[in-house]
Parts: sequence; C-alpha cells; structure tokens
Amino acid sequence: MRPEPFPDLDMEPKRARLLAEAAVELFEEYLTRLPSLAVYRRRSAADLEALVTREIPEEGLGDEELIAYLRMHVFDAAMYTGHPAFMAYISGSGTAVGAVADLVAAAINQNAGGWRLGPGATELELYLTSWFARRFGLPEHAGGLVMSGGSMANFVALKVARDRTLGLEVRQRGVGDARLTAYTSAEVHFATTRAFDMLGLGSQAVRLIPTDAAFRLDVAALQRSIDEDVRAGFQPFAVVATLGTVGTGAIDPLAEIAGICHERGLWMHVDAAYGGPAVLSPELRPLIAGVEESDSIAFDPHKWMYTPHSGGIVLVRDLQWLADSFAAHATYIHEDKEFTGRGLDLGMMGPQLSRSFWALKIFMSLLAHGTRAYGARISHDVELARYLAELVQAAEDFELVAPVELSICCFRYAPSDLPLGEERERYLDALNERLMAEVQMDGRVYYSNAVLNGRFVLRCCIVNFRTEAEHLEQTIAVTREIGARLDAEMRPATLRAD
Repeated sequence: MRPEPFPDLDMEPKRARLLAEAAVELFEEYLTRLPSLAVYRRRSAADLEALVTREIPEEGLGDEELIAYLRMHVFDAAMYTGHPAFMAYISGSGTAVGAVADLVAAAINQNAGGWRLGPGATELELYLTSWFARRFGLPEHAGGLVMSGGSMANFVALKVARDRTLGLEVRQRGVGDARLTAYTSAEVHFATTRAFDMLGLGSQAVRLIPTDAAFRLDVAALQRSIDEDVRAGFQPFAVVATLGTVGTGAIDPLAEIAGICHERGLWMHVDAAYGGPAVLSPELRPLIAGVEESDSIAFDPHKWMYTPHSGGIVLVRDLQWLADSFAAHATYIHEDKEFTGRGLDLGMMGPQLSRSFWALKIFMSLLAHGTRAYGARISHDVELARYLAELVQAAEDFELVAPVELSICCFRYAPSDLPLGEERERYLDALNERLMAEVQMDGRVYYSNAVLNGRFVLRCCIVNFRTEAEHLEQTIAVTREIGARLDAEMRPATLRAD
C-alpha cells in the first residue's frame, strides 16, 4: 500500500520566517539590554531545573509559546559571557555576525564531514585553515580543521604526533609497551594531560616542567628532564609549548623550545587555545616569534576572536598528516572521486565524521570586521589588562601577583594593615577565595581565580570586545566594597590591629 504524505514536521516557509523574525527581535533586545543586565543572578540548580524543564507535549506548541520559551532562556536562565563586565574564563563575547552565520549554517544543515554533504562548507574550511596556517608562518602545504574546541584540537595534534613517532601501524597494533614521554609547562591546561590519557599513553607520560618567575616554561629544566628520561630508557617525542597560559597568559619561550625540538628530533606542538589570535595583531606578533617552527598548533576562535561557541582550530605542518592519522574505510560511503571530481572528506581527517559548519561564523566575522579591526581590538584588550594592573598597583589594598603579558591580570585583595607572615598568607587565601564567590554571586562584575605559587588569587581575563576601562574601574570598586565587608567578618583576632 502506498503511504500517504505526512508533512507535519515540514514547517511552511512563511511560518519559519515569522519564527525567525521573532527570534531576531529577541536577539536585538538582548544586545540592547545586555550592558544594563547583571552578569549573573544567584540561582540554584534546582531553581534552573524548574525554570527550563517542562512536559514535552503530544501536540506541538504554538509560535507564541515557542518564542516565550526562548525568551525565558535569554532573560531568565542565562548568564552573560558577552556582558562587558564578564572577565572570568577565556570565553569570547560572541560576534553578532557569527550568530547570524550560525542561523544560516543551521538552516542549510550542511555536514562538513563529507564533501558531498557540505561541498561549500568543506572548501571554505580548507581555505580558512590554510589562511590561518600562513598567518602563523607555516609552509604552503600546511592546513587543518575546525574542531569543536581546543580540547579536540589539541587531541588531534597530539595523535598525529604519536602516530608519526611510532609509525602509522600503531593505528592497528596499539601503543603496546611504548615508553613515550612528552614535556610541557606546569601551567599547562589539563586538556594536554587528558589527551595523553585518551591516546593510551597515560597522563603520567606527561612531564610537567617548572616555570620561571614569569610563569613561563623553564628551558633549562626542560633539557634536564629530557636527559633524565633518555638515561632511564624512555623515548621523549614531543614538547607542548603554551602560547598564553590559562592562569596568567604567559607565553613559553617558543623560539628556544623550537631549537631544542629541532636538535633532539622532537615534535613541537603549541597550545595556543587562548593566545593564538594574537597573530592578528602586528603589535603582539613579535611576542610569539618561534611559533612558525612548530609542527602543530591549536587555537580557539571562540576565545580571543570573540566568535560564538563552538569553534577551535588545529593546524599541522603538512595537511596529509591528518589523513594519515584518521582516514578509515567504510563500504557505505564508497565513491570514485576521479569520476565525481569531488574534494576531500574532512571526516576522514579527524575523529568527527558528523561535523557542523563551524567555519562559517569564523569566516563571516573576519569578513565583517577585517583583520585591521581584529588586530586593534586584540591589542586593546592587552592595554586594558595593563591598565587594570596599574589600578591594582596604585591601590594600597590590592597586590599584583603576576606580570601582564597578554590580556590576563592576576591580583588579590590585601588590606594594608595586615601584619606580614605565613598566617597573613593563609588568611588572604581564604579571604580571596570567599571574595571571588561573593563577587560572582553579586553579579555586577564577574571574574575567576588562579592558584599561583600555591596562593589563591583573583584573575580577570579580557577577551570581550565590549569591555572598556570603566568596567575595570568598577571591578576594583566592587572588589574593594565586598572585600572590606568580608574582611571585617572573617579576619581572625591574631591579625587584627591593636
């Protein structure tokens, strides 16, 4: 029997347009109201669960109810990482054109895992990653992929490094008793150690190298650690340099690390998840000299290029290396490419076969604003971080605890009448830990923390094109207000003035 049509899920174009127009109006209202909203409102998980969940109906909701539900997410259930006073984690503010590009990408629903399922998406991604590779100074045959974020980008790069060290047959036989070791700063993001877990090498294969006074990898300590492992029968194979540590924004000495890697035949990977977009700034480009010598680079446009989540990028010195490490065969996707003339299937160059059109929002953001504005804004973020450091140093009740290299400033609230000594340090740890939580719950400004040399400190990271000097001045004022109140409540009698 011939089935009758069932078009219920095929929304009429006019209704789809009206829904989209209502959503765009909601987007405009969000952008208009954003500066006046609290960054965060104090709510429990139970509060939010009750707010966002509802019974899924047997019959679909009407358009007004659908938009009302979306409105609740925008104005009642969200915290605002795009707010100018959000300076906590390395999460970009989200370009408006990127949001529009995401709408279009979702509408045409391309799968950038297979060329035939996303032809334009594939070619754009190849062009975009090649363009970035050239910006970083990698050779003409370099390229990469747009990934879901920095963790995946780092994982892909390190898998390529593993495979090229042990031989491609490792993909079939496994790592066995290989005693590979890799080296990175003690300030590295945990994505690196977790990648080694996923690669079957174990997180203990990663040697965490001490840092210098500026929280950069200590090159002499790196050399000693490699020598010790060689004598102990291990096989050093990679160094992961950080271009912008998550704690302080420190840049490891890339050129010196490159020299060591060339001399010893080691893979050089650069985790530039945060700091990589500095390559767009002529003023900051000298800070990352040596990155062009790397074998692979990972960085996140959804961080310091401000594009909407998600979108990380992995670059390798030779694009073929990706296919060597990830190509697979499946009969159900057979194709004679000589006959069809179709291009590369990016799903065979990384672990994700189903892949969103992530490249579009990145490319559209670059087209809309241009490299000059991008470079200037990234440099401006660094100037703002330096200005915050100046405010901290000018205040008697604040202490700057790390140099400002990129756009992160680390400091702590430290009342000037506290006596020196270890008890003071322990108290400041407790005071600043509570202070961070109180400031976040207060919602006027929002920052996070770092632990540096064992001490709990406050941390502002500026990767937001809406942040300006007034928001940093507000940060100092709010921190002082709440800090003074907490100090009056928390200070032990042994630290009180006579």
